[in-house]
Amino acid sequence: MGRSRRTLPEELLLLALDPATGTTAQPQSLDLGLAGAQLVELALAGRIAPDGDRIAVVVPRPTGDPTLDCALELLRRRGAPVRAVHWIGGPRLGLRQTYLSHLERCGMVHAVAGQMCGVLPTTRYQATDNEISREIRARLDSAIRTGVPPDPRTAALAALAHAVGLGKHLYPGNEGRSSRSRLRDLIRHDPMGGLVAHAVMDVQNGAVAQPRRGPAAPAGRQAGPGAGPVAEPAHGVPMQPHHGSMARAVAH
Repeated sequence: MGRSRRTLPEELLLLALDPATGTTAQPQSLDLGLAGAQLVELALAGRIAPDGDRIAVVVPRPTGDPTLDCALELLRRRGAPVRAVHWIGGPRLGLRQTYLSHLERCGMVHAVAGQMCGVLPTTRYQATDNEISREIRARLDSAIRTGVPPDPRTAALAALAHAVGLGKHLYPGNEGRSSRSRLRDLIRHDPMGGLVAHAVMDVQNGAVAQPRRGPAAPAGRQAGPGAGPVAEPAHGVPMQPHHGSMARAVAH
């Protein structure tokens, strides 16, 4: 997989990043969305495929993206297809921060040091080139405005944006109601994106224990691990303490 193209997790995070505050919209559901976006990106790369409501590894060859390859290897180790809802709902540590740090290394965001309550060191992230975020947003706007079926990548991005609740962030107020509705409708244009988006919403609704569709999981099947674990705070981008002196804080 070439690095000239941004991955879906990167694009979803850039969509959620507030250029004014340096925090992310819908941080808790965004963590789930990033795990789901990894699945869609792996599917677009031909490494995994849907199997009912489960995800099966079809080509275990690495993509060249370390974070995606970590997820692919964890899926491969399962040895059998895993339910999307179990994968997305599994524990993961710092997936959002992993992608923020990656975007910083790529020069797409920069860290801004600050303090919470004048005491606790914090870090916010701001885009270095808002044109990138505008281009991503323009793809969604075009799909919503024209009604022309979008390409699978844009359709999946729309499905994930809806699933994590970014509709009100992207299209706020009463004037954005029709756009939010059309954003939701784009979910039908990509089967994998739709499967993952429904799984994200099921996890948020506490429906992990019940299959959405397809055969029931055999007795004794364990919930699959996520792409990596998170004990992330409930609001805003996770704040990193400087010099290791204090615990992580939350950006409000």
